[in-house]
Amino acid sequence: MLKTFARTTTPILAAAKKETAAAVKTIFKAANVPIEWEQLDVTGYTQEGDLLFKQSVDSLRRNKVALKGILYTPISKLGHQSFNVTLRKDLDIYASLVIVKNIKGYPTRHDNVDFAIIRENTEGEYSGLEHQSFPGVVESLKIVTKSKTERIARFAFDFALKNGRKKVTCVHKANIMKLGDGLFLNTCREIAEDYKSSGIEFNDMIVDNCSMQLVSKPQQFDVMVMPNLYGNIVSNVGAALVGGAGIIPGANIGREFALFEPGCRHVGKDIQGHNTANPTALLLSGVMMLRHLSLGDHANRINNAVYQTIQRGSAKTPDMGGTSTTTDFTLAVISNL
Repeated sequence: MLKTFARTTTPILAAAKKETAAAVKTIFKAANVPIEWEQLDVTGYTQEGDLLFKQSVDSLRRNKVALKGILYTPISKLGHQSFNVTLRKDLDIYASLVIVKNIKGYPTRHDNVDFAIIRENTEGEYSGLEHQSFPGVVESLKIVTKSKTERIARFAFDFALKNGRKKVTCVHKANIMKLGDGLFLNTCREIAEDYKSSGIEFNDMIVDNCSMQLVSKPQQFDVMVMPNLYGNIVSNVGAALVGGAGIIPGANIGREFALFEPGCRHVGKDIQGHNTANPTALLLSGVMMLRHLSLGDHANRINNAVYQTIQRGSAKTPDMGGTSTTTDFTLAVISNL
C-alpha cells in the first residue's frame, strides 16, 4: 500500500533476481519511501508460477503500479505464451520505455550516450499468432495497426517534449516489409507533422543500419520509436553500449497501468542465489516508478545515491569489473543517501 496514495505497489520477482528485489526494498526503506510492498515471487516457468502470475495480474489491476523483475520464458514449451507478453497485452501496457545512458565511474567504449528506446508493446511479431500448418511448416503472423502505431508515435513525441529531447527516429524495415513496416513508418511520419511547430526533428532509419549506427556512433540518437521485435533487440544492443544489462532501467506504460522493470530483459539464471547480481537496473526502474507516482524527492535522493556509489567505485559487482556482492552494493548506496 502506498501510504500517500492509499494503494499498493507490487514487485513481481523473477526467481533469478530475488537479491535485487531485496536490495530495492532495503534501500527504499532506508530512504523512508512511503511504500508498503505486496510481494509475489513469480518464476514464469512452473505450474505454481501460473497461479502466482494470475495473482500478480490481479494485484496490478488493484494497485495500478508495479515494480517487476525479469520473468523467464522457456524456449521449448509449446503452447506456452510468454508471461511478459500476456501481461502487456491483457492490461494494454502498450509503451515500453528504456533509458540508455552512460554512468560516470563506469567507463565504456562510447561516451556521452543518452537516448531513449520506445517500443510498441502489444502487437508486431509478439502477437502470439503462430501455428504449424503442416509438419515442418510454421506460419507466424505480424500484426501492425494504424491506431496502435499512432498511439506509440504520440507517446514518443510527447516523451521528447516533456523531457527536452530534440529528435525522434523511427526504426523500421519498410524497404522489405512494405505493408506492415510501411504502415508503421508512414503513420509515424503523419504524427511527426503534428509536432513540427514544437521543433522536434524527425527522421527514420532501417533497423539493420540502425544496429550498425548504434555501435559506431550512438551519440546521434535521442528518442527512438519502433515496433515490438526491433525494440527488444535494440534495447539489448543499447545496454551493451553503456555497461550491460545490470544498469539499464525501463518502464511499461499504459493508460491505466504502469509496470517498471529492468530495460534489458536478461534473466540471469546463472547467478541465481550467488548474491552477485547488480541491483542498479531494478533500483533505477524503481526511481522511474517513484517519479511516476509524483514522489520526485525520494526518486532524486535514491538516484543520486546510486550514481555516487558507481562514480566513487566503492562497490562494484562482478559485471562491473569488481568483486562486491549485491549486499555490499546495497549498503554502499544506503551510505550515500
